[in-house]
Order: sequence, then structure tokens, then C-alpha cells
Amino acid sequence: MATAVPGFKLGHVSDQEALTGCTVILCPPKTRGSCDVRGNSPGSRELSLLAPEKSMQEVHAILLTGGSAFGLRAADGVVQWLLEHSIGYQTPWAKVPIVPGAVIFDLNVGSNTTWPTAEDGYDACSKASDGPIEEGNVGAGTGAMVGKWRGIEFATKGGFGSASASIGDLIVHVVAVVNAVGDVVDKNGTIIAGARDKHGIFVGSDERVRKFARGGRLETSNTTLVVAATNASLTKLDCHKVSQRMHDGMARAIVPVHTTYDGDVTFTLSHGVVSADLDLVAELAADLTAEAIRRGVSPPTGDG
Repeated sequence: MATAVPGFKLGHVSDQEALTGCTVILCPPKTRGSCDVRGNSPGSRELSLLAPEKSMQEVHAILLTGGSAFGLRAADGVVQWLLEHSIGYQTPWAKVPIVPGAVIFDLNVGSNTTWPTAEDGYDACSKASDGPIEEGNVGAGTGAMVGKWRGIEFATKGGFGSASASIGDLIVHVVAVVNAVGDVVDKNGTIIAGARDKHGIFVGSDERVRKFARGGRLETSNTTLVVAATNASLTKLDCHKVSQRMHDGMARAIVPVHTTYDGDVTFTLSHGVVSADLDLVAELAADLTAEAIRRGVSPPTGDG
């Protein structure tokens, strides 16, 4: 699937040995954006600038990265690449690239001493294109897992997924990094990726309830990250509203979602002049969020 909304580009860097990586979404000029954080354990960069009441009206790139807090240094490379291409918010003294970012925790999957670097962030920008988007265990989804509520040894590969739709001139494109405590389910509620028993069979909701009832700590570091881009002409507040509704899509595809152990974040980016009803954009984004999450786990690719 290619980048559906004109002007946006996406690039992955994947380390299939350390099982980590990062993904960068480059935005066209004057892109507006906002976000919504529902998880209790988020790791992020510059998200406060995206709050609808803040004055900043530009976003130049979004970084999604593995490596937990260590991976946020990949943003330095994104900033450097943008500077070299004269992209940034113009001040009287310099252009300042606005690069919000969010992380997943993958240190318990591959290497816990190797994580995305500034060079990786730079390389992801250099590789960014509007061509076909690779899905599965790539980029920020390289070390992603799902169904970790039963323990990492019983979890299933997560990954990176992409989905888009258009109605008339309106286009919405969603990408997701799926690294959840919960299981991923299809439209009928059937588990398609999640916690398994020792025989490799999905264990389902009854065992999940018993696990929570017994108490004790779960796998404590998990997150699903989702980015929607659209050619609808949205205000920053509109982008925030769409980001809120995208969590409905998470709830359709992940059970349970937004747990104490997740750091779920949704982003919405707007660049275009298409006039569209806000509820239409939001519902498309929510539906595509669920689809992108499901595509991220089926089929998985890469090692691990």
C-alpha cells in the first residue's frame, strides 16, 4: 500500500538482529496536527506542542520508535535531516523543526543494549517515500509483540500496519505500531494475535480475566501508536477530536486496550483543502485504525 495522502512520505529503519527500529513520517509544508494520549505509560517527545490550545500550528515530521526512552534520540537525526533541507518553523533567528515522537518498549524482545540512534532517524528520513509501505515486523514495529498480559514467552508478534480509504475527494490514511498488552481481534471478536498456551493455542478471554483477578504485575511496558493523515482541511482542534475518536478503533481491535501497562498514543495530521464533515473523517480514521492494527499482526515478517 502506497502513501495515500499527497505530500506525506514514510521511511523505516529496521534492525532485525536487535529487533528494534524506527519509522518517520515526513509532512508537507503547513501540516497541522494534534494527538491524544490514553495509555498510562507513554514515552514521548514534544507532544505538549500538539495540544489544541497551544499556539504551534505546524508539524514537520512524526517519529515512531522502538528502544523505549533511549529510542527518542532518533529524533535528533530527524531534526538534522530537516535542517539540512531547510524545513522548520521560521523564527527570526533560525528554522526550528517540530518533530513530535512516541516510543514502544521492545527491550525485552531483542537486545536491551541496542536501540535506534540519531543516525537511524536520519536514515529513515533519507529512505522516506510516497511509494509502497512495508508492513509487519519493520521500522518501529520490528520488535513489537501483542498478548503480553500472559507473559512475553506466550506473546505473539505485533508489527506495523497500514490502511487507507477515500470517499469522493476525501482521503484518510492510517498507520499503526502494534505492541499491546491485549490481544488483537478481528471484526467478529476472534483472536488473530495474542497470548497463547504452551501448545501455541490462543487462550482467550476467560484466562485473561483469571489473570487479572489473581493480580500481580503484568508485562509492564507496552504501547500502540497510531498516526492518521488526511487531505481534509482540519483545524488543530479538529485534529485533536479525530485523534480522540481513533481510540474507538483501538478498542475494536485490541482487548483489553488502554490498560495501566500501555502507553497508547494517536496522532492526526491534516494537509489539504478538501471540505469534509468532521464526524466522517473521525469515523473513517477510527475504522482504519482497527484495520491497520489487524494488518500489523497478519502476516508478520522478519525474525524474532
